[in-house]
Amino acid sequence: MAQSIQLTAPNQTTYLQPTGLFINNEFVPSVYGDTLSTVNPFDESLIASVSSAGPEDIDLAVASARNAFKSEEWQSLTGYDRGVLLTRLADLCDRDKHILATIDAWDNGKPYEQALGEDVAEVISVFRYYGGWADKIQGRTIPTSDAKLAYTRHEPIGVCGQIIPWNYPSMMAAWKLGPALACGNTVVIKAAEQTPLSILYLASLIKEAGFPAGVVNVVNGPGTTAGAAMASHQDIDKIAFTGSTNTGKAIMIAAASNLKAITLETGGKSPLLVFDDANLDQAVKWSHVGIMTNMGQICTSTSRIYVQESIYETFVEKFKQYTIENSIVGSQFDPQVNHGPQVSAAQKSRILGYLETAKREGAQLVLGDEQPSPDAKGYFVKPIIFKDTNRDMTVVREEVFGPFVVIQSFKDQKDAIDKANDTEYGLGAAVFTENITRAHNVAAAIQAGMVWINSSQDSHFAIPFGGYKQSGIGRELGEYALSAYTQVKAVHVNLGTWL
Repeated sequence: MAQSIQLTAPNQTTYLQPTGLFINNEFVPSVYGDTLSTVNPFDESLIASVSSAGPEDIDLAVASARNAFKSEEWQSLTGYDRGVLLTRLADLCDRDKHILATIDAWDNGKPYEQALGEDVAEVISVFRYYGGWADKIQGRTIPTSDAKLAYTRHEPIGVCGQIIPWNYPSMMAAWKLGPALACGNTVVIKAAEQTPLSILYLASLIKEAGFPAGVVNVVNGPGTTAGAAMASHQDIDKIAFTGSTNTGKAIMIAAASNLKAITLETGGKSPLLVFDDANLDQAVKWSHVGIMTNMGQICTSTSRIYVQESIYETFVEKFKQYTIENSIVGSQFDPQVNHGPQVSAAQKSRILGYLETAKREGAQLVLGDEQPSPDAKGYFVKPIIFKDTNRDMTVVREEVFGPFVVIQSFKDQKDAIDKANDTEYGLGAAVFTENITRAHNVAAAIQAGMVWINSSQDSHFAIPFGGYKQSGIGRELGEYALSAYTQVKAVHVNLGTWL
């Protein structure tokens, strides 16, 4: 059995951190003893090393999930019983919310207060929400004729492989686990190698909640090995992935080996439109929320801002000043800070590379030239704003995934919609106007899975989440997620006499 270690975080929270793979309700070392290390993005200090799964470990986790799926212990549970387990898990997450928030802040770099008040709060809500759905997953009767009874059953898919990203570690785990378990599936879930810790602590709560052995199995490891083994595994019935578009394409190809069901939530380059009749102060505030929250590390970040010509320069200046005054950069455990470090050295380097690319391609830098020196400790990137960009610039086309926003003007409603839709992505969008007719017309015309009107990023666990075009396939959250974790069986009953 793999050892749990006692850790004390920078905020003086002490807890027991599991370090093994969680298979069949036990923490175990990887078959070959492989490990991966995770560091504090604030000062690059080592936090811990945990077991890293290879293909053989994935085989063991999948076998555990398959056995659990076929077991009488899991199969005999009613929807109500599954709901009780999910609600109990929510209560345990609520009890240990300070620990979960501490782990995500320490491992990821996000401000602790955000991790506690937003991320972990949503973890608790998601488990309670799907606990309520578990006994309401129902089929329907279909009238055909007096000679036939037809009805449908919504049945679990089976063993589900789930791969979550590093930007919202515990929250993304809840998004995936909640509907899968409510529907009666079993799971093998893998966290990103940059943030392996909170999923392991959550696994200990899953066991404490009383889920039968093998229903949830947690593996850590690189995407190129553990993730690839999951995507191509012949005994996994469904794969759900959140991450980059290129990785999503690779997973889709691998999943074709046995025609797995798939849910993909991939990249985004979301537009935010500000019309000249908008409440400008609110537009500025929400534009800052839309791109600077979580240090810009959100797939739906509104990273392209389009402003009507008559208010363009006014908006740019107000947005610059608001960002200077309201982006407080520092340690994720400083209660005054709302902008921590990026998750990794690679992410920092990637963002600063785009800064140089934008300058080279002729965009006008408004804010962000004074970045920390390359040898400074921590993966910090200060907010970056460019204006006077155009559709052909790299930073307008590609997802940066950082506190990096590009601004350009538009003439009228048609021009705004054309520019908003001029992207291979279609995850989110935001529209700012006081004209309610325009707001709904523009929302309908934008090719995106979600559109905010006069806000940005204020999502909710009961609202479906997903994208158009290369932003993914399927929907998470809300009632819509249940269809991603069930398959429909039609039953025909002959009530008459055979011919």
